[in-house]
Amino acid sequence: MVVGDMTEQTDLVVIGGGPGGYSAAVRAGQLGIKTILIDQEAVLGGVCLREGCIPSKALLHVAEVIGLSQQATAYGVNFAPPQIDLGKLRSWKGDMISKLSQGILSMCKSNKVDVITGQARFLNERTLHVNCEGENSRQIKFKRAIIATGSSIIKTPAFFKDPQDQNSKRILDSRSALQVPEVPGRLLVVGGGYIGLELGSVYAALGSEITVIEMTDGLLPGVDRDLVKPLANHLNNIFKNIFLNTKVLSIEDSGEGIVCSYQQVGQQETTKEKFDYALIAIGRKPNTDDLGLENTSIELDNTGFIKIDEFCCSTDKKIMAIGDVTGPPMLAHRAMRQGHVAAEVVAGMSSAFDNLAIPTVVYTEPEIAWCGWTEGEARAKGYSIEVAKMPWSASGRAMTLGEPNGLTKIIYDPKTMLVKGVGVAGVRAGGLIAEAMLAIEIGLVVEDLVRTIHPHPSLSETIGEAATAAMNRKARQQKEQSIA
Repeated sequence: MVVGDMTEQTDLVVIGGGPGGYSAAVRAGQLGIKTILIDQEAVLGGVCLREGCIPSKALLHVAEVIGLSQQATAYGVNFAPPQIDLGKLRSWKGDMISKLSQGILSMCKSNKVDVITGQARFLNERTLHVNCEGENSRQIKFKRAIIATGSSIIKTPAFFKDPQDQNSKRILDSRSALQVPEVPGRLLVVGGGYIGLELGSVYAALGSEITVIEMTDGLLPGVDRDLVKPLANHLNNIFKNIFLNTKVLSIEDSGEGIVCSYQQVGQQETTKEKFDYALIAIGRKPNTDDLGLENTSIELDNTGFIKIDEFCCSTDKKIMAIGDVTGPPMLAHRAMRQGHVAAEVVAGMSSAFDNLAIPTVVYTEPEIAWCGWTEGEARAKGYSIEVAKMPWSASGRAMTLGEPNGLTKIIYDPKTMLVKGVGVAGVRAGGLIAEAMLAIEIGLVVEDLVRTIHPHPSLSETIGEAATAAMNRKARQQKEQSIA
Protein backbone atom coordinates (compact mmCIF):
# COMPACT_ATOMS: atom_id res chain seq x y z
CA MET A 1 0.00 0.00 0.00
CA VAL A 2 1.31 3.42 -0.98
CA VAL A 3 1.51 6.00 1.81
CA GLY A 4 2.83 9.50 2.34
CA ASP A 5 1.79 12.07 -0.24
CA MET A 6 0.36 9.44 -2.59
CA THR A 7 -3.37 8.84 -2.79
CA GLU A 8 -4.86 5.44 -2.05
CA GLN A 9 -7.94 4.19 -3.86
CA THR A 10 -10.79 2.22 -2.35
CA ASP A 11 -14.41 1.38 -3.10
CA LEU A 12 -15.62 2.14 0.43
CA VAL A 13 -14.20 3.92 3.43
CA VAL A 14 -15.88 3.65 6.83
CA ILE A 15 -15.06 6.33 9.41
CA GLY A 16 -15.52 5.02 12.93
CA GLY A 17 -14.87 1.56 14.38
CA GLY A 18 -17.81 1.29 16.75
CA PRO A 19 -20.69 -1.21 16.41
CA GLY A 20 -22.14 0.55 13.37
CA GLY A 21 -18.80 1.13 11.68
CA TYR A 22 -17.28 -2.32 12.08
CA SER A 23 -20.61 -3.95 11.21
CA ALA A 24 -20.75 -1.95 7.97
CA ALA A 25 -17.12 -2.71 7.13
CA VAL A 26 -17.40 -6.44 7.81
CA ARG A 27 -20.66 -6.71 5.85
CA ALA A 28 -19.09 -4.82 2.94
CA GLY A 29 -16.11 -7.17 3.03
CA GLN A 30 -18.44 -10.17 2.96
CA LEU A 31 -20.05 -8.69 -0.16
CA GLY A 32 -16.69 -8.37 -1.91
CA ILE A 33 -16.34 -4.59 -1.60
CA LYS A 34 -12.80 -3.23 -1.18
CA THR A 35 -13.12 -1.53 2.22
CA ILE A 36 -11.00 0.59 4.56
CA LEU A 37 -12.06 1.11 8.18
CA ILE A 38 -10.64 4.14 10.01
CA ASP A 39 -10.82 4.76 13.75
CA GLN A 40 -8.97 7.17 16.03
CA GLU A 41 -8.36 4.45 18.62
CA ALA A 42 -6.22 1.36 18.23
CA VAL A 43 -8.83 -0.60 20.20
CA LEU A 44 -11.78 -1.16 17.87
CA GLY A 45 -15.32 -1.26 19.23
CA GLY A 46 -16.05 2.40 19.81
CA VAL A 47 -17.65 3.89 22.90
CA CYS A 48 -19.90 0.83 23.22
CA LEU A 49 -17.00 -1.55 23.81
CA ARG A 50 -14.40 0.71 25.39
CA GLU A 51 -16.49 2.91 27.70
CA GLY A 52 -20.16 2.11 27.36
CA CYS A 53 -22.30 -0.98 26.77
CA ILE A 54 -19.81 -3.74 27.56
CA PRO A 55 -17.98 -2.38 30.63
CA SER A 56 -21.22 -1.06 32.14
CA LYS A 57 -22.95 -4.43 31.72
CA ALA A 58 -19.93 -6.17 33.20
CA LEU A 59 -20.18 -3.99 36.31
CA LEU A 60 -23.96 -4.42 36.42
CA HIS A 61 -23.39 -8.18 36.48
CA VAL A 62 -21.13 -7.71 39.51
CA ALA A 63 -23.87 -5.62 41.14
CA GLU A 64 -26.39 -8.37 40.38
CA VAL A 65 -24.19 -11.05 41.95
CA ILE A 66 -23.82 -8.94 45.11
CA GLY A 67 -27.58 -8.31 45.17
CA LEU A 68 -28.38 -12.00 44.75
CA SER A 69 -26.04 -12.92 47.61
CA GLN A 70 -27.87 -10.48 49.86
CA GLN A 71 -31.28 -11.61 48.64
CA ALA A 72 -30.43 -15.25 49.39
CA THR A 73 -30.76 -14.66 53.12
CA ALA A 74 -34.53 -14.74 52.61
CA TYR A 75 -34.15 -18.36 51.40
CA GLY A 76 -32.02 -19.38 54.38
CA VAL A 77 -28.74 -19.13 52.50
CA ASN A 78 -26.21 -16.76 54.06
CA PHE A 79 -22.98 -15.38 52.61
CA ALA A 80 -20.29 -13.27 54.21
CA PRO A 81 -20.29 -9.59 53.17
CA PRO A 82 -18.42 -9.21 49.85
CA GLN A 83 -14.83 -8.02 49.79
CA ILE A 84 -14.27 -5.80 46.77
CA ASP A 85 -10.86 -5.96 45.05
CA LEU A 86 -11.10 -2.94 42.73
CA GLY A 87 -7.79 -3.70 41.02
CA LYS A 88 -8.91 -7.20 40.07
CA LEU A 89 -12.33 -5.89 39.03
CA ARG A 90 -10.74 -3.33 36.68
CA SER A 91 -8.37 -5.96 35.29
CA TRP A 92 -11.24 -8.40 34.60
CA LYS A 93 -13.18 -5.67 32.82
CA GLY A 94 -10.12 -4.59 30.84
CA ASP A 95 -9.29 -8.14 29.73
CA MET A 96 -12.85 -8.57 28.48
CA ILE A 97 -12.65 -5.39 26.40
CA SER A 98 -9.29 -6.45 24.95
CA LYS A 99 -10.56 -9.91 23.93
CA LEU A 100 -13.70 -8.52 22.30
CA SER A 101 -11.70 -5.87 20.43
CA GLN A 102 -9.32 -8.51 19.12
CA GLY A 103 -12.34 -10.45 17.96
CA ILE A 104 -13.56 -7.44 15.97
CA LEU A 105 -10.11 -7.00 14.42
CA SER A 106 -10.06 -10.68 13.46
CA MET A 107 -13.46 -10.34 11.77
CA CYS A 108 -12.16 -7.39 9.77
CA LYS A 109 -9.03 -9.25 8.69
CA SER A 110 -10.91 -12.41 7.73
CA ASN A 111 -13.18 -10.31 5.51
CA LYS A 112 -10.25 -8.40 3.95
CA VAL A 113 -11.08 -5.07 5.57
CA ASP A 114 -8.02 -2.80 5.84
CA VAL A 115 -7.95 -1.14 9.29
CA ILE A 116 -6.22 2.23 9.78
CA THR A 117 -5.73 4.02 13.10
CA GLY A 118 -5.97 7.77 12.61
CA GLN A 119 -8.07 10.94 12.45
CA ALA A 120 -10.03 11.22 9.19
CA ARG A 121 -11.17 14.49 7.62
CA PHE A 122 -12.93 15.19 4.34
CA LEU A 123 -10.88 17.26 1.91
CA ASN A 124 -13.75 17.16 -0.56
CA GLU A 125 -16.71 14.94 -1.39
CA ARG A 126 -14.51 12.11 -2.66
CA THR A 127 -11.24 12.43 -0.74
CA LEU A 128 -10.20 11.94 2.87
CA HIS A 129 -7.05 13.01 4.67
CA VAL A 130 -6.05 10.66 7.49
CA ASN A 131 -3.65 11.88 10.14
CA CYS A 132 -1.94 8.79 11.54
CA GLU A 133 -0.01 9.17 14.77
CA GLY A 134 3.57 7.97 14.49
CA GLU A 135 3.54 7.54 10.70
CA ASN A 136 2.95 9.45 7.50
CA SER A 137 -0.47 10.87 6.86
CA ARG A 138 -2.58 9.37 4.09
CA GLN A 139 -5.01 10.52 1.47
CA ILE A 140 -7.78 8.15 0.48
CA LYS A 141 -9.88 8.59 -2.63
CA PHE A 142 -13.15 6.69 -2.31
CA LYS A 143 -16.22 5.83 -4.35
CA ARG A 144 -18.48 5.71 -1.27
CA ALA A 145 -18.03 6.63 2.39
CA ILE A 146 -19.91 5.78 5.58
CA ILE A 147 -19.68 8.11 8.58
CA ALA A 148 -20.03 6.21 11.86
CA THR A 149 -18.29 8.54 14.30
CA GLY A 150 -20.80 8.13 17.13
CA SER A 151 -21.47 10.55 19.96
CA SER A 152 -19.76 12.00 23.01
CA ILE A 153 -20.68 13.16 26.50
CA ILE A 154 -22.36 16.55 26.91
CA LYS A 155 -20.34 18.77 29.22
CA THR A 156 -22.25 20.96 31.69
CA PRO A 157 -20.13 24.00 32.64
CA ALA A 158 -23.28 25.91 33.69
CA PHE A 159 -23.44 23.72 36.80
CA PHE A 160 -20.04 24.76 38.02
CA LYS A 161 -19.16 27.92 39.94
CA ASP A 162 -15.64 27.49 38.64
CA PRO A 163 -15.61 25.96 35.10
CA GLN A 164 -12.35 24.20 36.02
CA ASP A 165 -14.24 22.13 38.57
CA GLN A 166 -15.70 20.00 35.77
CA ASN A 167 -12.17 18.62 35.34
CA SER A 168 -11.99 17.60 38.99
CA LYS A 169 -11.28 13.93 39.64
CA ARG A 170 -14.36 14.01 41.87
CA ILE A 171 -16.61 14.78 38.90
CA LEU A 172 -17.45 11.58 37.06
CA ASP A 173 -19.13 11.03 33.71
CA SER A 174 -20.31 7.80 32.07
CA ARG A 175 -16.74 7.11 30.95
CA SER A 176 -14.72 7.85 34.08
CA ALA A 177 -17.32 6.23 36.36
CA LEU A 178 -16.70 2.93 34.58
CA GLN A 179 -13.05 3.07 35.65
CA VAL A 180 -14.24 2.70 39.26
CA PRO A 181 -11.53 5.00 40.66
CA GLU A 182 -12.75 4.15 44.17
CA VAL A 183 -16.00 3.41 45.99
CA PRO A 184 -17.16 6.78 47.31
CA GLY A 185 -18.98 6.92 50.62
CA ARG A 186 -21.53 9.35 49.19
CA LEU A 187 -22.20 9.65 45.45
CA LEU A 188 -24.43 12.26 43.82
CA VAL A 189 -26.02 11.24 40.52
CA VAL A 190 -27.28 14.16 38.43
CA GLY A 191 -29.86 12.81 36.00
CA GLY A 192 -32.42 10.04 36.42
CA GLY A 193 -31.97 8.57 32.93
CA TYR A 194 -30.72 5.08 32.19
CA ILE A 195 -27.01 5.93 32.47
CA GLY A 196 -27.38 7.51 35.90
CA LEU A 197 -29.58 4.71 37.22
CA GLU A 198 -27.41 1.90 35.84
CA LEU A 199 -24.18 3.34 37.24
CA GLY A 200 -25.90 4.41 40.45
CA SER A 201 -27.01 0.78 40.90
CA VAL A 202 -23.43 -0.42 40.40
CA TYR A 203 -21.98 1.92 43.01
CA ALA A 204 -24.84 1.21 45.43
CA ALA A 205 -23.99 -2.51 45.22
CA LEU A 206 -20.30 -1.75 45.80
CA GLY A 207 -21.21 0.15 48.96
CA SER A 208 -21.85 3.80 48.04
CA GLU A 209 -24.70 5.86 49.44
CA ILE A 210 -26.54 7.18 46.37
CA THR A 211 -28.53 10.39 45.93
CA VAL A 212 -30.24 10.99 42.57
CA ILE A 213 -31.43 14.41 41.42
CA GLU A 214 -33.81 14.47 38.46
CA MET A 215 -35.39 17.68 37.18
CA THR A 216 -38.56 16.03 35.78
CA ASP A 217 -41.37 14.42 37.77
CA GLY A 218 -40.20 10.83 37.27
CA LEU A 219 -37.24 8.55 36.70
CA LEU A 220 -36.47 7.55 33.11
CA PRO A 221 -38.37 10.44 31.48
CA GLY A 222 -40.38 9.30 28.47
CA VAL A 223 -40.51 5.64 29.52
CA ASP A 224 -43.89 3.97 30.21
CA ARG A 225 -44.81 4.68 33.84
CA ASP A 226 -46.13 1.13 34.37
CA LEU A 227 -42.67 -0.19 33.50
CA VAL A 228 -40.82 2.36 35.60
CA LYS A 229 -42.82 1.66 38.76
CA PRO A 230 -41.21 -1.72 39.65
CA LEU A 231 -37.76 -0.19 39.13
CA ALA A 232 -38.59 2.93 41.16
CA ASN A 233 -39.82 0.74 44.03
CA HIS A 234 -36.53 -1.18 44.02
CA LEU A 235 -34.33 1.91 43.76
CA ASN A 236 -36.15 3.53 46.67
CA ASN A 237 -34.86 0.63 48.74
CA ILE A 238 -31.22 0.71 47.61
CA PHE A 239 -30.65 4.47 47.08
CA LYS A 240 -30.62 6.86 50.01
CA ASN A 241 -32.47 9.67 48.22
CA ILE A 242 -34.27 10.22 44.92
CA PHE A 243 -35.23 13.86 44.43
CA LEU A 244 -37.67 14.47 41.56
CA ASN A 245 -38.77 17.86 40.21
CA THR A 246 -35.44 19.14 41.48
CA LYS A 247 -32.93 21.40 39.77
CA VAL A 248 -29.19 21.50 40.41
CA LEU A 249 -28.19 25.13 40.92
CA SER A 250 -24.45 24.73 41.38
CA ILE A 251 -21.69 22.20 41.90
CA GLU A 252 -18.21 22.99 43.22
CA ASP A 253 -15.17 21.08 44.37
CA SER A 254 -14.41 22.27 47.89
CA GLY A 255 -11.12 20.39 47.98
CA GLU A 256 -12.57 17.90 50.44
CA GLY A 257 -15.60 16.90 48.45
CA ILE A 258 -18.31 18.04 46.05
CA VAL A 259 -20.76 20.65 47.30
CA CYS A 260 -24.09 20.70 45.46
CA SER A 261 -26.84 23.28 45.80
CA TYR A 262 -30.24 22.18 44.57
CA GLN A 263 -33.82 23.35 44.68
CA GLN A 264 -37.14 21.63 44.21
CA VAL A 265 -39.24 23.09 41.41
CA GLY A 266 -41.71 25.66 42.72
CA GLN A 267 -39.95 25.98 46.09
CA GLN A 268 -37.92 28.92 47.38
CA GLU A 269 -35.73 26.95 49.77
CA THR A 270 -32.28 25.90 48.53
CA THR A 271 -30.49 22.86 49.92
CA LYS A 272 -26.72 22.55 50.05
CA GLU A 273 -25.19 19.10 50.52
CA LYS A 274 -21.71 17.58 50.43
CA PHE A 275 -20.75 14.41 48.53
CA ASP A 276 -17.50 12.55 47.89
CA TYR A 277 -18.11 12.35 44.13
CA ALA A 278 -20.70 13.51 41.61
CA LEU A 279 -21.71 11.62 38.47
CA ILE A 280 -23.09 13.88 35.72
CA ALA A 281 -25.26 11.83 33.36
CA ILE A 282 -27.44 14.12 31.27
CA GLY A 283 -26.92 13.15 27.63
CA ARG A 284 -24.73 12.89 24.54
CA LYS A 285 -24.05 14.88 21.36
CA PRO A 286 -23.07 13.81 17.81
CA ASN A 287 -19.40 13.67 16.82
CA THR A 288 -19.52 15.84 13.70
CA ASP A 289 -16.84 18.38 14.64
CA ASP A 290 -13.51 18.37 12.77
CA LEU A 291 -14.70 15.92 10.12
CA GLY A 292 -14.43 18.48 7.34
CA LEU A 293 -18.15 18.24 6.61
CA GLU A 294 -18.02 21.83 5.41
CA ASN A 295 -16.03 20.50 2.46
CA THR A 296 -18.96 18.29 1.45
CA SER A 297 -22.64 18.87 0.66
CA ILE A 298 -23.75 17.02 3.81
CA GLU A 299 -26.51 18.79 5.75
CA LEU A 300 -27.04 18.70 9.52
CA ASP A 301 -30.37 19.11 11.26
CA ASN A 302 -30.97 21.84 13.84
CA THR A 303 -29.55 19.67 16.63
CA GLY A 304 -26.31 18.84 14.80
CA PHE A 305 -27.14 15.34 13.55
CA ILE A 306 -26.48 14.26 9.97
CA LYS A 307 -29.64 14.07 7.88
CA ILE A 308 -30.15 10.67 6.24
CA ASP A 309 -32.85 8.83 4.31
CA GLU A 310 -34.09 5.23 4.68
CA PHE A 311 -31.04 4.03 2.74
CA CYS A 312 -28.69 5.74 5.24
CA CYS A 313 -27.61 8.21 2.53
CA SER A 314 -26.85 11.80 3.52
CA THR A 315 -27.71 14.76 1.32
CA ASP A 316 -24.56 13.77 -0.58
CA LYS A 317 -25.74 10.39 -1.89
CA LYS A 318 -22.19 9.05 -2.12
CA ILE A 319 -21.59 9.71 1.59
CA MET A 320 -23.68 7.75 4.06
CA ALA A 321 -24.08 8.00 7.83
CA ILE A 322 -25.18 5.55 10.51
CA GLY A 323 -25.55 5.28 14.28
CA ASP A 324 -25.50 7.98 16.93
CA VAL A 325 -24.27 10.64 14.52
CA THR A 326 -27.65 10.43 12.74
CA GLY A 327 -29.74 11.05 15.85
CA PRO A 328 -31.73 9.13 18.44
CA PRO A 329 -32.31 6.53 19.55
CA MET A 330 -28.59 6.24 20.25
CA LEU A 331 -28.42 2.47 20.48
CA ALA A 332 -25.66 0.12 19.34
CA HIS A 333 -28.07 -2.37 17.75
CA ARG A 334 -29.69 0.42 15.71
CA ALA A 335 -26.23 1.38 14.44
CA MET A 336 -25.39 -2.24 13.60
CA ARG A 337 -28.59 -2.70 11.60
CA GLN A 338 -27.94 0.58 9.77
CA GLY A 339 -24.39 -0.59 9.09
CA HIS A 340 -25.66 -3.69 7.32
CA VAL A 341 -28.17 -1.62 5.33
CA ALA A 342 -25.50 0.89 4.25
CA ALA A 343 -23.09 -1.83 3.12
CA GLU A 344 -25.82 -3.62 1.19
CA VAL A 345 -26.90 -0.38 -0.52
CA VAL A 346 -23.27 0.21 -1.56
CA ALA A 347 -23.27 -3.32 -3.00
CA GLY A 348 -26.34 -2.50 -5.08
CA MET A 349 -28.69 -4.67 -3.06
CA SER A 350 -32.31 -3.81 -2.31
CA SER A 351 -31.95 -2.83 1.33
CA ALA A 352 -33.40 -0.12 3.56
CA PHE A 353 -33.66 0.77 7.23
CA ASP A 354 -37.39 0.14 7.30
CA ASN A 355 -37.75 -1.66 10.60
CA LEU A 356 -41.08 -1.11 12.33
CA ALA A 357 -39.56 -0.99 15.82
CA ILE A 358 -36.26 -0.67 17.67
CA PRO A 359 -35.92 -2.38 21.05
CA THR A 360 -34.67 -0.44 24.05
CA VAL A 361 -33.32 -1.99 27.26
CA VAL A 362 -32.42 -0.37 30.57
CA TYR A 363 -30.08 -2.80 32.34
CA THR A 364 -31.00 -1.94 35.89
CA GLU A 365 -32.40 -4.39 38.44
CA PRO A 366 -35.11 -5.05 37.50
CA GLU A 367 -34.45 -4.51 33.79
CA ILE A 368 -36.87 -2.57 31.59
CA ALA A 369 -37.31 -3.36 27.91
CA TRP A 370 -39.80 -2.18 25.31
CA CYS A 371 -40.39 -1.95 21.58
CA GLY A 372 -42.99 -0.49 19.26
CA TRP A 373 -45.68 1.83 20.56
CA THR A 374 -45.86 2.76 24.21
CA GLU A 375 -49.25 3.35 25.77
CA GLY A 376 -48.53 7.02 26.41
CA GLU A 377 -47.31 7.71 22.87
CA ALA A 378 -50.23 5.91 21.28
CA ARG A 379 -52.85 7.71 23.34
CA ALA A 380 -51.17 11.09 22.80
CA LYS A 381 -51.40 10.53 19.03
CA GLY A 382 -55.03 9.49 19.25
CA TYR A 383 -54.48 5.88 18.16
CA SER A 384 -57.12 3.31 19.04
CA ILE A 385 -55.41 0.82 21.34
CA GLU A 386 -56.07 -1.57 24.17
CA VAL A 387 -53.63 -2.78 26.78
CA ALA A 388 -53.18 -6.20 28.39
CA LYS A 389 -50.95 -6.75 31.43
CA MET A 390 -49.48 -9.72 33.22
CA PRO A 391 -48.09 -9.00 36.72
CA TRP A 392 -45.09 -11.13 37.55
CA SER A 393 -46.46 -11.82 41.00
CA ALA A 394 -48.59 -14.42 39.14
CA SER A 395 -45.58 -15.97 37.37
CA GLY A 396 -44.33 -19.22 38.84
CA ARG A 397 -40.85 -18.74 37.38
CA ALA A 398 -40.58 -15.18 38.69
CA MET A 399 -41.57 -16.42 42.14
CA THR A 400 -38.95 -19.22 42.10
CA LEU A 401 -36.32 -16.64 41.16
CA GLY A 402 -37.43 -14.41 44.01
CA GLU A 403 -38.23 -11.71 41.43
CA PRO A 404 -42.02 -11.12 41.50
CA ASN A 405 -41.48 -7.37 41.11
CA GLY A 406 -42.25 -7.17 37.39
CA LEU A 407 -44.80 -6.66 34.64
CA THR A 408 -45.38 -7.64 31.01
CA LYS A 409 -47.57 -5.34 28.95
CA ILE A 410 -48.92 -5.66 25.41
CA ILE A 411 -50.34 -2.76 23.37
CA TYR A 412 -52.55 -3.87 20.49
CA ASP A 413 -55.06 -2.62 17.94
CA PRO A 414 -58.54 -3.75 19.15
CA LYS A 415 -59.90 -3.99 15.60
CA THR A 416 -57.12 -5.92 13.88
CA MET A 417 -55.61 -7.40 17.07
CA LEU A 418 -52.16 -6.62 15.64
CA VAL A 419 -49.39 -6.38 18.24
CA LYS A 420 -48.25 -2.74 18.24
CA GLY A 421 -45.98 -2.58 21.27
CA VAL A 422 -44.67 -4.61 24.18
CA GLY A 423 -43.05 -3.55 27.43
CA VAL A 424 -41.43 -5.74 30.07
CA ALA A 425 -40.15 -4.80 33.51
CA GLY A 426 -38.39 -7.55 35.41
CA VAL A 427 -35.29 -9.69 35.68
CA ARG A 428 -33.78 -10.46 32.24
CA ALA A 429 -36.41 -8.34 30.48
CA GLY A 430 -33.88 -7.58 27.73
CA GLY A 431 -33.83 -11.25 26.74
CA LEU A 432 -37.63 -11.41 26.47
CA ILE A 433 -38.15 -8.45 24.16
CA ALA A 434 -36.87 -10.26 21.04
CA GLU A 435 -40.09 -12.27 20.76
CA ALA A 436 -42.05 -9.03 20.83
CA MET A 437 -39.80 -7.51 18.18
CA LEU A 438 -40.40 -10.45 15.88
CA ALA A 439 -44.15 -10.22 16.47
CA ILE A 440 -44.20 -6.56 15.45
CA GLU A 441 -41.86 -6.94 12.46
CA ILE A 442 -43.76 -9.80 10.82
CA GLY A 443 -47.21 -8.49 11.72
CA LEU A 444 -48.42 -11.06 14.25
CA VAL A 445 -51.79 -10.73 15.94
CA VAL A 446 -52.29 -11.30 19.65
CA GLU A 447 -53.71 -14.79 19.04
CA ASP A 448 -50.39 -15.82 17.47
CA LEU A 449 -48.69 -15.17 20.79
CA VAL A 450 -51.36 -17.20 22.60
CA ARG A 451 -50.94 -20.16 20.22
CA THR A 452 -47.15 -20.07 20.56
CA ILE A 453 -46.15 -22.66 23.18
CA HIS A 454 -43.95 -21.05 25.81
CA PRO A 455 -41.91 -23.33 28.07
CA HIS A 456 -43.19 -23.79 31.62
CA PRO A 457 -42.09 -22.49 34.00
CA SER A 458 -40.40 -19.57 32.29
CA LEU A 459 -40.49 -15.80 32.23
CA SER A 460 -41.46 -15.93 28.54
CA GLU A 461 -44.82 -17.28 29.64
CA THR A 462 -45.70 -13.79 30.80
CA ILE A 463 -45.92 -12.69 27.16
CA GLY A 464 -48.29 -15.56 26.38
CA GLU A 465 -50.34 -14.83 29.50
CA ALA A 466 -50.65 -11.12 28.69
CA ALA A 467 -51.77 -12.10 25.18
CA THR A 468 -54.30 -14.51 26.67
CA ALA A 469 -55.71 -11.69 28.78
CA ALA A 470 -56.16 -9.65 25.60
CA MET A 471 -57.94 -12.51 23.84
CA ASN A 472 -60.21 -13.10 26.85
CA ARG A 473 -61.18 -9.43 26.77
CA LYS A 474 -61.91 -9.70 23.05
CA ALA A 475 -64.12 -12.76 23.66
CA ARG A 476 -66.07 -10.98 26.41
CA GLN A 477 -66.60 -7.96 24.17
CA GLN A 478 -67.87 -10.12 21.33
CA LYS A 479 -70.23 -11.96 23.70
CA GLU A 480 -71.58 -8.67 25.05
CA GLN A 481 -72.17 -7.42 21.52
CA SER A 482 -73.98 -10.60 20.51
CA ILE A 483 -76.26 -10.39 23.56
CA ALA A 484 -77.02 -6.74 22.84
